[in-house]
Order: sequence, then structure tokens, then C-alpha cells
Amino acid sequence: MVAETNTLTAKSAGGERTETAARAGQPYSNPYVAGFGLGLVLLASFVIMGRGLGASGAFSSLVVVGANAVAPEHTRANPFYAEYLGDGAKSPLMDWLVFEVLGVFVGGFISGTLAGRVRKGIDRGPAVSNFSRLLLAFAGGGLMGIGAKLARGCTSGQALTGGALLNAGSWAFMMAFFAGAYAIAYFVRRQWR
Repeated sequence: MVAETNTLTAKSAGGERTETAARAGQPYSNPYVAGFGLGLVLLASFVIMGRGLGASGAFSSLVVVGANAVAPEHTRANPFYAEYLGDGAKSPLMDWLVFEVLGVFVGGFISGTLAGRVRKGIDRGPAVSNFSRLLLAFAGGGLMGIGAKLARGCTSGQALTGGALLNAGSWAFMMAFFAGAYAIAYFVRRQWR
């Protein structure tokens, strides 16, 4: 097992101080090899399932099942929810995207375990508390979820699948997504220093 060392620099009253955090585990995969592998998974998805990858549809299915359990009349009257319910012959949770997302969680856990990266804790910079880190993560995830619904697809659905199909809207989404991420990163990166 290879030990990876991350060095964090934070400003203090007496100047700069350097904190070194040793993380046990193997180095991350080469991004080019991982990207090539993801492209092969996307190609297999088109060949086997007849459609590309995505994740937000799985969470929509989960929301529809929850809404239907609490307020079935409202759920069936809502056109968005009704599309997921269909004729009621099968549960929305039987959609293949639900199994894809479950596979992502299970595969990520197995991969992290094999690489020695699964550990209890909250990754954060020295200038932010655990509560603030969790609050920022929750707010960011919520904004991503809202954005995925407004954009009619999540990052994987829009950028990967739509980009592979040369969809102009997906390419516009991808450019706006990265531009927005770089713009916001300038303001939030101090949380990690």
C-alpha cells in the first residue's frame, strides 16, 4: 500500500503554517485511462440499453415513490409524477437508472475499499468546521439537483450522453457548468486553506 501525502497551507496570525495529512491508500487512477473507461461504459450503455448514462432520473423515481406513498391522488394528477408512475404495472424504482445509481454507490465503495481509501471522517480544510462543511455540501448538492431538473438532465446525462450525441444544448450546458464552477471556486477555495 502506498502512502499519499497532502500538504495544506493555512494562514495564521504568525504567518503561514503548513499542515501535513498523510492519507493511506493507493494513488488515484490516471484521469485519461479512467475517461477512456467511462467512454467504453457509455458506449456499452448505448449498445445494451439503447440510451446513455444519467443519474437524476433515479432520484426523480425515488421522489415519485415517496410522493405517491404520502399523497397518491396528488401524485397521479401531477403530469410530471404521472409520467414516472405510468399505468402502475411496475414500480418507478424498477427503472434501470435506479440500478445504475445503486451500482455507482456499490462500485465506488468496493473501489475505495480495495484502494484503502474508505475511512470514517469528513474531508475539509483547516479553516472550516464539520458543520459548515456539511452545510456547504448539502447546499451545493441541492443546487445541483435543482440545476439538473432545470437543465433536463444531470451532469452525466447532459455532458456525457448529450455531449456524445453532439447535442448543442448539452454542449452549452457543459461550458456553462465548467465556467460557473471555476467562477465559484475562486470564492470557496479559501475554505480548503
